[in-house]
Amino acid sequence: MTTRQGGFRGWAADRKRGLSRLRFTSLRLRLVVVFGLVALTAAVSASGIAYWLNREAVLTRTQDAVLRDFQQEMQNRAGALPEHPSQDELQHTAGQMANSSQRFSVLLVAQDATGKTVYGNSGGLNGFSLTDVPASLREAVNRQQKVTSANKSPYHLYWQRVVDDGTPYLVAGTKVIGGGPTGYMLKSLEPEEKDLNSLAWSLGIATGLALIGAALLAQAAATTVLKPVHRLGIAARRLGEGKLDTRLRVSGTDELADLSRTFNNAAEALEKRVADMAARDDASRRFVADMSHELRTPLTAITAVTEVLEEELESEAGGIDPMIEPAVRLVVSETRRLNDLVENLMEVTRFDAGTARLVLDDVDVADQITACIDARAWLDAVDLDAERGIHAYLDPRRLDVILANLIGNALKHGGSPVRVSVRESDDSVVIAVRDHGPGIPEDVLPHVFDRFYKASASRPRSEGSGLGLSIALENAHIHGGDITAANSPEGGAVFTLRLPRDASELARQSDEGETSEGEAK
Repeated sequence: MTTRQGGFRGWAADRKRGLSRLRFTSLRLRLVVVFGLVALTAAVSASGIAYWLNREAVLTRTQDAVLRDFQQEMQNRAGALPEHPSQDELQHTAGQMANSSQRFSVLLVAQDATGKTVYGNSGGLNGFSLTDVPASLREAVNRQQKVTSANKSPYHLYWQRVVDDGTPYLVAGTKVIGGGPTGYMLKSLEPEEKDLNSLAWSLGIATGLALIGAALLAQAAATTVLKPVHRLGIAARRLGEGKLDTRLRVSGTDELADLSRTFNNAAEALEKRVADMAARDDASRRFVADMSHELRTPLTAITAVTEVLEEELESEAGGIDPMIEPAVRLVVSETRRLNDLVENLMEVTRFDAGTARLVLDDVDVADQITACIDARAWLDAVDLDAERGIHAYLDPRRLDVILANLIGNALKHGGSPVRVSVRESDDSVVIAVRDHGPGIPEDVLPHVFDRFYKASASRPRSEGSGLGLSIALENAHIHGGDITAANSPEGGAVFTLRLPRDASELARQSDEGETSEGEAK
């Protein structure tokens, strides 16, 4: 079983590497395609021009030789016939004309002494006939033209190329000047067509060889030129994976070498900058954590004193001088605010350090919201719309922190009543907290979850620390959820909390990540 699993994993890894190579060689493929297209265009253009020139030369040479021979035969043999020859004379003369060097079929048409049209052809009764001659050609041959100084003959030789059953033919016709028969000639151009087809095949093979040669040349060029680019791609990927010590070997003085040197300089500067930022970040986190821990000791004593002072303020005996009572109340409230700030700073430090962990339990969401509202005496100001029985596997303490921040923020800065509604889906729970205040200004919406952010124009003095919503968002993220803020079309602000029904998988991955990091250290 292990061997089979190893083989499958090896096949999957090889396939992944193959796809990766294909992705990284896309530039190589484009270069080969461009080379191939250029070579194909050049080869096809050259082959087309060569084929056209050779075709015209072959056909023109054959055509001129046949027409010259036919015209000569018409003058010598057909011209020797009487004005009204018999059919036998036409037949005999047509046979003689067909035995010329060009070997064409001949048809002679004339009128005998009785005025009857007689025919003579070189192929007997089933040979070349008048129906094989195009009507337009017959009309042109029989058309008598006016004799002028520029046109000294009333009849001329006309020719036309035709195709019959896939075989090309040359058809020509003329009339004997001074009276006599009309002659037509039919010459097959099949040998010339075969020669041209052979030429076309040769040019096609040459084009294919040129295309293959261009592809091989492009491949060789790509191997030489794109290998540094491939190495640069691998180095950039390693750099993106966090391996900031990645460097390229530089050789040569061309543009690619300059690019490699630029990459090395950028990687070195990035490594130094990241190291400096990491050091400052660690120092900042240590400072906040140490400061928070140091503040907790005097705050514990101060809190104890403020509790005593608060008891004195609430006692009926009137143990506090009325003159200093406002100052005492201010000290008590500011001490509580400072205590909350220190606790929030310590919580933020845990999130930044990645040490915050989930303690999961099966939670009835409606009961949890009710407990949060009841513990803070918000029952009269909050309208809850949630059915019992909606369960989720979450961290109850962190869910309470999220709800306390969202509902408390709505009560402080929105308008009563605050409505909390819960709905569920297949894999998540959605909790919406809506107030009836003026809403959140559009320029403030993108920053409501920023740390220490306050809309100072509307609330120059706030009892909060500016960390509540950011801590709520971090607690949502650690569950694998999210919080969004918006303005309701009906008025007021709406904060929507989305949490998974089961955060155990995320907690398990977080614990595994912490264990692996500890082992690596």
